[in-house]
Amino acid sequence: MGPPSWGVVSGRRRQGKTFLLEALARQTGGLYFGATEATETESLALFAEALAEATRLPTPPRFATWDEAVRYLFSVGTTLTGPVVIDEFPYLSMVSPALPSILQREFDRAASAAQRGEPGVSLLLCGSALSVMGRLLAGSAPLRGRANLEVVVHPFEYPLAARFWGITDPRLAVAQHAVVGGTPAYRRFVNDDVPAGPGDFDDWVLRTVLNPGSPLFREARYLLDEEAGVRDAAMYHSVLAAVAGGSNTRGGIASYVGRKATDISHHLGVLEDCGLLRREEDLFRQGRAVYRIAEPLIVFYQVVMRPRWGFLESGRGAPVWRDARPRFSAQVLGPHFEQLCRDHAAFAPSARLGEIPGEVGAGVVADPARKTQIQIDVAVLAPSVPGEPRRILSLGEAKWGDVVDSRHVDRLRRARDLLAARGYDTRDTILTCYSGAGFDPSVTAAANDRVAAVTLGQLYEAPPTS
Repeated sequence: MGPPSWGVVSGRRRQGKTFLLEALARQTGGLYFGATEATETESLALFAEALAEATRLPTPPRFATWDEAVRYLFSVGTTLTGPVVIDEFPYLSMVSPALPSILQREFDRAASAAQRGEPGVSLLLCGSALSVMGRLLAGSAPLRGRANLEVVVHPFEYPLAARFWGITDPRLAVAQHAVVGGTPAYRRFVNDDVPAGPGDFDDWVLRTVLNPGSPLFREARYLLDEEAGVRDAAMYHSVLAAVAGGSNTRGGIASYVGRKATDISHHLGVLEDCGLLRREEDLFRQGRAVYRIAEPLIVFYQVVMRPRWGFLESGRGAPVWRDARPRFSAQVLGPHFEQLCRDHAAFAPSARLGEIPGEVGAGVVADPARKTQIQIDVAVLAPSVPGEPRRILSLGEAKWGDVVDSRHVDRLRRARDLLAARGYDTRDTILTCYSGAGFDPSVTAAANDRVAAVTLGQLYEAPPTS
């Protein structure tokens, strides 16, 4: 046992944090305590039982306060060979706000004792409420500056998700990922029901996410309701509905929900802190940004399920899905494919672009002469170098349901020329086309003219690694 150490593990629900932390404590001889929504008195009693079991005490100790419990933990925790894991820590800190300060005090005392050669406790705090966990390390928080480890458990990257589900057809993999994303627990939610092939996808949707008897059916609603800081759930659902429907600027969202832009700042901030919404800057228009929903299941719920919730609850999933299928393709599948293409560009082998990207995103290029704008779905910029023009490694267009032809390439060429006139370095820019439906021969024939065509197979051939 070495000096005291402290770490934070966070991540949205259903990502496997509990599974990993329980296994860690079990394999190393540590203590795992999973907090629940309970009063301070009940939580202290449950913690005492877990501590007694881990340290093999004949009877659990009795704690009147967390001050007593934490003092005792730091005195006997050194007998454990593994870390002390406190899972769902936000449940405890919300009921007992002084707990982080108590931990900070005892950690500092243990650090001082370690200088005299005394052993310390390894402590891991874990939680799914990202906003609460983030505040543990922010600003003037008691535990700020004391963490030896900070780990965020993310959903599986899309190629790993396909392998986890055992899906080898890339077209099916994109469609299935647009529904459940990379959250590993969702396979258990549907009892390992995996679509047998592209022709089984519609039936799989009806058997799982649109089935009132499936745990996945209400999951999207729970993801929001479980987050700390969400008080007016109706407003938050409306904000998410706006973004899912394409009104993804601050002004567009405000107009959709019937409020002023300043009135929704708090709601946007909470959703960002929860990890359900992310703000992405336009790479070519300073000060412009769009919001995107980070969890695919929420997009699916907002576009497909929420407008017909009553019908779905009564078991009429088939007609609802038939009616919603075009919306799913346009508002869910198409934008999701664009995001996967951006993910691919961010982690593609450096040989494909010549170097590792500095920034990947989307942007809009104004074309004043033609009084129009060109949407760039996948923009890849090199790392910025002070005093030098920003180099553009790639400009890309992603089409899920359309065959990409020379018109798409011409639009990218036009954007490249406009950006060059604005001072960007486009000498080595690759015009990259992504398609889920294939390419016209004119595109593949232009491959030597710094034009690249990325197929669905290529999208999955080199899995991103975080």
